[in-house]
Amino acid sequence: MKRNYWVAGLLSLCLTWQVSAQDATVLKYAELITAEGLEEKLTYLASDELEGRDTGEKGQKMAAEYLANHYKNLGLVGPVNGDYLQKFNLASVTFSDVNLTVGKQKLVNNEDFVFIGDGDMKKAAKADLVFLGLASEENLAKVDVKGKLVGLWAIGARAQTVVSDVMEAGAAGIVIVTMEGQANFDRLANRYKSLSGRGRLGFEQPSKQEPIFLISSDKMSSLFETPVEILKEAAKNNPESIKAQKASYLIKKTTKLVPTENVMGYLEGTDKKDEVLVISSHYDHTGIDSQGRINNGADDDGSGTVSVMQIAEAFAAAAKDGIKPRRSILFLNVTGEEKGLLGSEYYSNNPIFPLENTVNNINIDMVGRIDYEYQDAEDQDYVYVIGSEMLSSHLKVINEYNNITYTGLKLDYRYDAEDDPNRFYYRSDHYNFAKHNIPVIFFFNGVHDDYHQHTDTVDKIEFPLMTKRAKLIFHTSWDLANRDERTPVDGTNTRTDR
Repeated sequence: MKRNYWVAGLLSLCLTWQVSAQDATVLKYAELITAEGLEEKLTYLASDELEGRDTGEKGQKMAAEYLANHYKNLGLVGPVNGDYLQKFNLASVTFSDVNLTVGKQKLVNNEDFVFIGDGDMKKAAKADLVFLGLASEENLAKVDVKGKLVGLWAIGARAQTVVSDVMEAGAAGIVIVTMEGQANFDRLANRYKSLSGRGRLGFEQPSKQEPIFLISSDKMSSLFETPVEILKEAAKNNPESIKAQKASYLIKKTTKLVPTENVMGYLEGTDKKDEVLVISSHYDHTGIDSQGRINNGADDDGSGTVSVMQIAEAFAAAAKDGIKPRRSILFLNVTGEEKGLLGSEYYSNNPIFPLENTVNNINIDMVGRIDYEYQDAEDQDYVYVIGSEMLSSHLKVINEYNNITYTGLKLDYRYDAEDDPNRFYYRSDHYNFAKHNIPVIFFFNGVHDDYHQHTDTVDKIEFPLMTKRAKLIFHTSWDLANRDERTPVDGTNTRTDR
């Protein structure tokens, strides 16, 4: 309760001092963040020449070189033994042969099922397919799952959790339904089919014998020769009433290493130089789609990346004028976000600067557009702010103070709720800092029809609004880098599991 009174009082004070609290020096360098500068950089970064910046591909490496040269030209330091690139390998996994047969039905990969598990087998295995439905203790007491393929009805449940529970109970593998409707499943299967030749990217690790097959509700009905409505009811109350089926399956896997790199530029601080503020974005995107169209990723996340570049320009210009920040700043552009936050995970596990000295992460992912919620609004000067008050009682207040003082955007917190069904908090790179108890702010404009489509292009970017958002981030970053005390970690991380 005391914390809430303190926050309210400080915000009231901020409103009173709005004009007099403006710092002419900060305003001077904020003016270097311009719509023209953002557009010039984004026009290259989201051009066809970079082929959608897919992780490990030519376009991603061209983007990395572009970013590294930018930081070098600004006079920033390459903090990786003098280099601007943090190089590492990912593993590209391709399942060259995945078969599933139930009864007399030989199912087709990426049509009848989508393989979402792991495994590598020399020959096919045989097992009974039993129906469990819900992965409850009651159902597990009724159905013997040891050594069996297990049919799960996981609509509305956390699929990762139920899969883990059933595998720990001794299942040989899982056949799982997670969504209603054949059309929804078909869309997912088509996406997997288009990506199947590229392989799954991740960190190299030993194979786990975890055959997990995702199927539609209609296909589950067909395999067990039982209507969907009866399966739904049996999933809750009497899964043992559904007759088991004979099944066989085979999984063969190929792995190759894919070199990639995070990019970073470092500005050393003055009296608090051992403390580091990280300003991040991901610069990768999804490459070329199955129809040969380039997914340019202008908003996702070209917008965040060029914002980091312009914010770096503003700080570098101040430093050249003798006005260096008290704390050091790491401008970090990570790779592999679209493959599962891989670049930021690698950095957080292999930090260039100790995580205990990392005071905050300011993450920028999609700040160039207007989303569904605001597309018809009269006032479209908004930005979504996520995660700003979970770990530190000060961080949200500092950001709001700088917004009141300098930019006047509407700060929208609707996606900051722990039960947000979109789970945006878990879907960008700040997550890999927050999980180490580093206070974060994630700036975001929301999704739109062009999200992850070849139509996410530069001509649709709202550059004046994007400029205002970037200026807010600059002002907040300047404040965090120069204040007397680092933001305290006085909150509890309640969102540790993706």
